[in-house]
Amino acid sequence: MAEITAEMVRKLRERSGLPMMDCKKALTETGGDEEAAMELLRKRGAAAAEKKAGRATGEGRIGAYVDTAKGAGALVEVLCETAPVANNPLFRELADKLARQAAATGTSDAAALLEGKLVEDPSMTGRDLLHDVLNRLRENIQVNRVVYRAGGGVATYVHHTGKIGVIVVTEQATSNTELLNDVCMHIAALQPDALTREQIPAATVEKEKEIAREQILASGKPANMVEKILEGKINRWYSERVLLEQPFVKDDKQTVAKVLEAAKIKLTDYVRLQVGC
Repeated sequence: MAEITAEMVRKLRERSGLPMMDCKKALTETGGDEEAAMELLRKRGAAAAEKKAGRATGEGRIGAYVDTAKGAGALVEVLCETAPVANNPLFRELADKLARQAAATGTSDAAALLEGKLVEDPSMTGRDLLHDVLNRLRENIQVNRVVYRAGGGVATYVHHTGKIGVIVVTEQATSNTELLNDVCMHIAALQPDALTREQIPAATVEKEKEIAREQILASGKPANMVEKILEGKINRWYSERVLLEQPFVKDDKQTVAKVLEAAKIKLTDYVRLQVGC
């Protein structure tokens, strides 16, 4: 049997990030073959993932990546068990690497993201990457949601807590990244329901009109004024829920639409993700 030296253990520990005893045991079982030992550790990581799969994942963070050359980007929600792990640099790096993989492959499917070979390292899959981190952090880690978007331009924002992420898509590429970042922060803070009025379900609008009309009638307003008052109420309701009609968070004298129009930017889509919501 090959002698397992301290140097061999050290090298494997640097590659795997696992405790020295785990590395020494893997090297012993594989006759000192570093690649075989690494593969064994990955298999054990997969087994550990299966054992932990039933444990609650109430924490996590959003990973984000934009490929400006392709006009594409992605958000990935990765869940774990505790806040310390969610804030661990290894976990943060995992979330961002998975977002980069999603942007590169154009997938919005969590299973496909994990099963696909990594663009940066085809010898590994996304699941291998996840298991490597799980093996180091010793918690249940799951990819919950993946969002991929492409267009003329794409921008992302992740709140400093890591729990809220936003991606926006523009019709044409733009160099005004500062404004797009501000719009992303606006979305993170004000949580609009839709980009335009037309995207809000008609049934939701009719229900709101019904409630507003009853309130107006109950207040004793003249019948000939009801529809005009109703129109004003519904317009205010839209201004709270429709992104383009909301007062811009950095200049509430203008709507988001007006700010974008002044910058000659047309927003075509957005997604806001919040961990656990």
